[in-house]
Amino acid sequence: MIKGMTGFGAAQFSVGKIKGLVEVKSVNHRYLDLAFYLPIGFGSVENKIRDMVGKELSRGRVTITVKITDKPAQAVFFNEDMIEEYLRHAKSIEKKYKLMNNLTLADLVRMPGIVDVKEVFVEAAEMWPLVEKGMVQCLKSLQAMRCREGKSLSADITDKLKRMSSKLKLIEKRTHEILKQRQKELKPEEFSSFQKSIDVNEEIARFYHYIDEMSQQLKANIPVGKKMDFIAQEMQRETNTLGSKLQDELVSNAVISLKSKIEKIREQANNIE
Repeated sequence: MIKGMTGFGAAQFSVGKIKGLVEVKSVNHRYLDLAFYLPIGFGSVENKIRDMVGKELSRGRVTITVKITDKPAQAVFFNEDMIEEYLRHAKSIEKKYKLMNNLTLADLVRMPGIVDVKEVFVEAAEMWPLVEKGMVQCLKSLQAMRCREGKSLSADITDKLKRMSSKLKLIEKRTHEILKQRQKELKPEEFSSFQKSIDVNEEIARFYHYIDEMSQQLKANIPVGKKMDFIAQEMQRETNTLGSKLQDELVSNAVISLKSKIEKIREQANNIE
C-alpha cells in the first residue's frame, strides 16, 4: 500500500533531573530533505539520526527537533583538595601559635576556592541512547500516520480512475455514433479518410493501460509517487490527442473531465512517497 508524506511523531525522555523531547514531522517534498534543530553540542549525533531517517523514508521534507526541556540550572562542587589545604594550614598555625582552632564548616564555605558553581551541560554522547530510543518511537508514529494518509489517497485516486474509465467508454461509444452518422453522409472514399482522421483506438488503448498501471502502483510497498506523476503526464498527452481528433461537444466535455481528474491525480502524486 502506498504511503503519504505527512506525518508526526513525538517522544519524551529523561535521566536523573534531565528531561528532553524528540519530535519528527514530515511534509511532502520531491526528494528527502532533512532539517535539524538540536541542542548545543549535539552536532555529533546528526549523522546517526540522518541514517535512521534514511532507512525509513525516501521522500519528504523531514524536520527533526531535539529539546532539553528541563535540567539543573547549576551544579555545586566542593573543592576537597582545597579544604584539606586550608585545614592543614589551620592546624599548623594552631600548633605554632598555640591558638584555639574554632574553624567551622560555615567558615570553610566562605573561603575562596572552596565552593565552585558551574553551569550544567548536557552531553550528547550520554543522551544518545535515550534520543535514539525516542527517534525509533517517533518514526514509528510518523510511519503509521503516513500509512493512513496513503490509504486515503489510494481510495481517492481509485475513485478517479474508475470515473476516467467511464469517460473513455463514453468517448468510444460517441466515436462509433459519429462514424455511423458520417458513413451515411459521406462517399466511401471520403468516409475512409474521415475514419482514419478520428481513429482514437490507439490512444484509448494506451489510456486504459495507464489506468491499469496506476492501479497497480497503488498496491506497491515501495515509493511510487514520482512514477505516478509520470504516468499522469502520459495520460495528459493521450487526452490532448483525443480532444484534437474528435471535434464533438460530448467528447470535448469528456476530455475536460479527464483533464480535471488527471490534474487532481498529479496533485495527489505530490503527496505520495
